[in-house]
Amino acid sequence: MDRTETQTIYLVSDGTCRTCEQVVRAVLLNFDGADVRMYRAANVRQAETATDLIRRAAADRAMVFYTMVSAEAREAIEEAARQYMVPVVDLLGPVLLGLSDLLATVPEPKPGILYTTDRAQLDRIDAVEYTLHHDDGRRASELDKADVVLVGVSRTSKSTTCFYLAYSGIRAANVPLVSDSPPPAELLALDPHRVIGLTTNPHRLQTIRDARLRGWGVELTSSYADRVEIARELRAADALMASHGWRCIDVSYRATEETAREVRQLLKDTG
Repeated sequence: MDRTETQTIYLVSDGTCRTCEQVVRAVLLNFDGADVRMYRAANVRQAETATDLIRRAAADRAMVFYTMVSAEAREAIEEAARQYMVPVVDLLGPVLLGLSDLLATVPEPKPGILYTTDRAQLDRIDAVEYTLHHDDGRRASELDKADVVLVGVSRTSKSTTCFYLAYSGIRAANVPLVSDSPPPAELLALDPHRVIGLTTNPHRLQTIRDARLRGWGVELTSSYADRVEIARELRAADALMASHGWRCIDVSYRATEETAREVRQLLKDTG
C-alpha cells in the first residue's frame, strides 16, 4: 500500500464515538505526518447496522476501530470483518474480558456507558481540546464541528470567552474580523445561529488596545489604537454581522463570564 496516500479509518461506537476517537487520535500522535481521514459512526446498536458499516469500510479499504459493549453488535462486526476481510480493532473487548475474568462475573451490557459515566467531564475535555486548536481563525476547514463560532475585531474577548464556554462542554471557535479582508468561506457557510458576534464601543476598545501596545513596548501612534481607525473597524464589523444575520453581544463593560453566559443563553434559545 502507498504510505503517502490518505488512509481511511472508521470509528464505530454504541455511544457518541468520542472515546474511540480520542484513543485513536492519541495513538496517531506517534505517527508524524500521517494522512488519515476519519469516518465516525455513533450509536450503533443493531447487528444489521454494524454489518453494513463493515461492508462500507471494505469498499473504502478502511480500517475499523470500535468500542462496543453489546455482544450482538460486536459479534456482527467480527463476523462481517472476516467475511469482507476488513482489519478491525476492538478497543473495549479485551478490557471487558479481563475484568470479567478478574471479577468472576459477566458484565451487564450498557451501551454508551463510557460517555454517560462522566459526560460533563468528557465534554469539557473534548471542548477544550477543540477550542485550543481553533483559536484566532485557525483550522477554518473544521468550523462546521463547532457548537458556536465567535467573531469580532481584535481585543473583543473572543478567545477568553471561548475558553469559558469550553469549560462548560461547548465547542467554541473564534474568527477575527479584519478590515478589508473577507471572512473565510467556511464561516459564511455556517448556520447563522451558530455564529455570534462580539462588539464594543470605540472608547473601551481604544483603552484595551492602548494597554496592549504598552505591554508590547510599541508607541501609541500605531493605527491599531487610533480612535478613528477603531471606529471604522467596528462599523465595518457590525455591518458584516448584520448582513449575515449573526446575533451580536456588546461586551464593552461585561465580565468574560457574563459574556459566556449570554452566549449560552442565545444557543439555548435557538435549540
